[in-house]
Amino acid sequence: MTEFLFYHLQAQPVEKVLPVLLEKSIERGWRVVVQTSLEERVDALDAHLWTFRDDSFLPHGTFREPTAADQPVLLTARDHNPNAATVRFLIDRAPVPEDAEAYDRVVLLFDGEDDEALAEARTHWQAAKARGFAVTYWQTDADGRWQRRG
Repeated sequence: MTEFLFYHLQAQPVEKVLPVLLEKSIERGWRVVVQTSLEERVDALDAHLWTFRDDSFLPHGTFREPTAADQPVLLTARDHNPNAATVRFLIDRAPVPEDAEAYDRVVLLFDGEDDEALAEARTHWQAAKARGFAVTYWQTDADGRWQRRG
């Protein structure tokens, strides 16, 4: 059964949260596709993932590269899965893929400070539950650690 995880970002940009979640995914041997809603954002994330921390390397590529199918983490602005990922991250209000059940996990990161993004996440929550997905909600505690809330 597909797990659908909702990460409520508060006072943390996606650029801070996403690399950590991607590192954990790679440690677990998962192949990942990260979908954003804008092609320009793919380029910005690509640059960020190379430089987000001096002491680590996060192997990744973009959908434009000829080696896209070989990438453990693939950045895209399209609804496709060229690297045969089992985990899909949705950021920047990217749409939920029609074939969401083809993934082991779908992870939606949304800006809790944006009322429209919050309302959209609630709609996705209801739709995911209606489709029978295992749905969980994550939010940071006072110390900034992720806690499962639902």
